[in-house]
Amino acid sequence: MLATLEILLPVFGLILAGFACRRGGVLGPNSASELNRFVVWLALPALLFDTMARATWQQLYQPAFVATFSIACVAVFGLILAVRLMNGQHLADASVDAIAASYPNTGYIGFPLGVIAFGPASLTPTTIATILVACVLFAMAIVLIEIGLQTERTPHKLGLKVLSSLARNPLIVSPIAGVLFASLHVPLPQSAETFLKLLSGAASPCALVSLGLFLAEKRPSAAGASGVSLLLTGVKLIGQPALTWWLAERVFHLSPTLVEMAVVLAALPTGTGPFMLAEFYRREAHITSRVILLSTVGSVVTLSLLLLLMGHRT
Repeated sequence: MLATLEILLPVFGLILAGFACRRGGVLGPNSASELNRFVVWLALPALLFDTMARATWQQLYQPAFVATFSIACVAVFGLILAVRLMNGQHLADASVDAIAASYPNTGYIGFPLGVIAFGPASLTPTTIATILVACVLFAMAIVLIEIGLQTERTPHKLGLKVLSSLARNPLIVSPIAGVLFASLHVPLPQSAETFLKLLSGAASPCALVSLGLFLAEKRPSAAGASGVSLLLTGVKLIGQPALTWWLAERVFHLSPTLVEMAVVLAALPTGTGPFMLAEFYRREAHITSRVILLSTVGSVVTLSLLLLLMGHRT
């Protein structure tokens, strides 16, 4: 148990540091958004580009892992979407709830936790999972929200809007650029490599502190939000990793290490992406923000038990 806690403590310690700095007034009200911009636009893209630029095609070609992670995410998304629609929710709000229950925080928590628990071998699967989350889930949510809010929009214009949104996402562009660079078989100049290492080294700690800053912000609660938030949190922390394990172990027969990586990535708490999406489209964000908070706190327990069950040692 102590070894398991040693894996998680550095990760959640940084989140707690950001939380304490915001609540203590050391960092101001804009610190979360500004640090988040640094992570999204500079540090994390540098890490994704560097990882993919060094990866071989044998490492990247993992169709069974891609299928496992994608199907689990999409299945949870579809289930929650259907349940929320049957409860009378607007399509846009139901889509926000669905992505909140199926959006693992691979970018902010996945990379540092993966490296501590599995070593550098976790970087490529975590990058693949991050691309799937940023592309598949975000694209699905954007399409459904757009359909719900602007039913007069033609499919052609809707498709262009989604593609335009994805093309401007640095978390999608950077790994694709890394793959293209790797295909050229040209070594990175030493100065460029140093630049990427300095930036990518800041990605994990800054991302975790940024998440702590976000969680420290006080937001009003809405009536009836508690029950729904608990349901979505339970699906995220228990249902999604359980489904991922079944797909990885029983259906696609992944290697034991990839099974563990896939399950841990699926068991990560909800990232801040769904909240940003809700804010951007001016949809109800109380449930989403509460799911992020509850799943992050709850994942300390669930991830500890999961890693203990897997028998990880530092």
